[in-house]
Amino acid sequence: MRLYAAVALSGFRRYATYRVATAAGVFTNTVFGFIVAYTYIALWNARPHLGGYDRAQALTFVWISQALLAASALMGGGFEDELQERIRSGDVAVDLYRPADLQLWWLANDLGRACFQLLGRGVVPLAVGALAFELALPADPLTWLAFLLSVLLGVLVGFGMRYVVGLAAFWLLDGAGLTLLSSLLGTFLSGMLLPLTVFPGAFGDVARLLPWSALLQVPADVLLGRYHGAGLIRALVFQAGWAVVVLGLGRMVQAVATRKVVVQGG
Repeated sequence: MRLYAAVALSGFRRYATYRVATAAGVFTNTVFGFIVAYTYIALWNARPHLGGYDRAQALTFVWISQALLAASALMGGGFEDELQERIRSGDVAVDLYRPADLQLWWLANDLGRACFQLLGRGVVPLAVGALAFELALPADPLTWLAFLLSVLLGVLVGFGMRYVVGLAAFWLLDGAGLTLLSSLLGTFLSGMLLPLTVFPGAFGDVARLLPWSALLQVPADVLLGRYHGAGLIRALVFQAGWAVVVLGLGRMVQAVATRKVVVQGG
């Protein structure tokens, strides 16, 4: 475990060195937050309680989205491009010879990245949003703890899906298209553009059952206090269940890919 803790710390420090990029990201998230916030104000003025949110809750959803955008890699920007490049160049063979599990290595690295992005690019936009608008942020510290646990589970789900996308480079000459598709699905089906509760009928029901909802929709609803007691436990179990599924899928794809590498290498 010390090895993976060191990898996570290294991932945190790696992203902490990009101070200009972090500042630019904070600025971008904040500006985009204002644009979306005023769009939501117009929409919720016309349709009060749309999706089951009042205006303050809808605005809170906006700024939670901006706070989690980089941490959960909702629009990409995680490790998958680097993993695909190492597969294409053959450097992944060196990774497989390390005395560490490939999936756990990248998971530890991604957790370090997510932790920095949550602190470096998440706190300031949310604070600015709270100063500029009336938000429905909870006062109960237990709600914030449940939110952080939900964010962690969402990061695990996001990592699991992006890990499978990254491993696809073992079979695809260029995984850019698949990465772009994954990013688009993450943006739309996580609730980044609109809360999934706004989606009508069966489409909305299905969207809320897909793993992308664990990235943003569930953590946001946890912070907004829409889950209580057994409902909160079910929401966290939903996220944990998807984390197990996608991480297990990544483990199976890794095993197949490793056998493929061994066969190609003789």
